[in-house]
Amino acid sequence: VFAVNGFLRVATALDIGLSTKCVVIPKEMGMCHKIGYSEMRLPNLMGHTSMAEVILKSTTWQHLVHTDCHPHVRTFLCSLFAPICLDTFIHPCRSMCAAVRDSCAPVLLCHGHPWPASLDCDRFPGDEDMCLAPLTKDYKYLHKVLPKPTCQTCPAVEEFFTHKRVLEVFCDSNFAVKVKLSKKRTAFEDQEYNIECQVEFITQGSLLAYETQSMIQQWLLVNEKCMERMTPTHRPMVYLLVGNIEEGIILVKQIYHWQRKDSQLTLATQKWRYHKCL
Repeated sequence: VFAVNGFLRVATALDIGLSTKCVVIPKEMGMCHKIGYSEMRLPNLMGHTSMAEVILKSTTWQHLVHTDCHPHVRTFLCSLFAPICLDTFIHPCRSMCAAVRDSCAPVLLCHGHPWPASLDCDRFPGDEDMCLAPLTKDYKYLHKVLPKPTCQTCPAVEEFFTHKRVLEVFCDSNFAVKVKLSKKRTAFEDQEYNIECQVEFITQGSLLAYETQSMIQQWLLVNEKCMERMTPTHRPMVYLLVGNIEEGIILVKQIYHWQRKDSQLTLATQKWRYHKCL
C-alpha cells in the first residue's frame, strides 16, 4: 500500500496552477488502484493532458508492474501517470527512479525495449527535496527476499521423453511446476496471458509452494517471448517447467509439454516421491 507520509521528504515543491484538476483514477488503470488514493491530477507529470492519452500510455507499463521487478515499481509509475491530488505535485526522488530502473531496465530489455528517455532519472529531484523516497533498508528485514527470475534464452520445449529421463532431470533440479497457459486479446490489441501454476516439487529448503508459484509466474512474465512460443494458439497449453535456484536467481532449464495422452510426466511426478537419486 502506498503510504504518502512515509515517503515525503520535507522541502519546497512545485505549486500546482489552476490548469490542473482532480479526476478519479479510471478503471482501465488497474496498476494504480489500491495504492492509497483514488483521485489523480490531470495533466499528469508525464505531460498527458487527456484521460484517453493517460490510459493508452499507462497500459503499456502494466505488464512491467505485473513482473514485480522492484517493490517500488508501482509507486514510481503511478506517481507519474496518476499523481496524487495534493496542493503540490510530488515527484519521485532520483534515488527511487534509479532503484526501479536498475531492477526493471533488464526486464524491459528482455522484451526488446530500452529504458525510455522520458524516465531519465536525472530529471527527478534529489532526496533532500520534497519527493517520494525509497523505503528504508529495514524493508528487506520485514519482507522475505525471494529469488528473482532473470532474462534467459528459452529452453526448447521437449515433446518426447521417458519418465526415467525426467526423474534424472528432477534429481539435478530445485523445483518442478506444472503450468497451464492461455491467452486472449485485450481491447488494446495486446496479448494478455492467464497463468495457472501447480507446484509438483520443491527441494529448495525454505521456499513455500505459493512462493514458487509466484516466482514461476514472474519468470514467464519476464521471459514473455518464451511464453509466446509456448502458446502458439488461443487453446490452453500445459507444461512442466523444471529448473534451479542459484545465488538468488531462478533459472528454468527444461520445459516439457504435458499432453493428456502422454502419461510419462504423470508417472515421473508420482515416482518422484519415492525416488532415490544416485
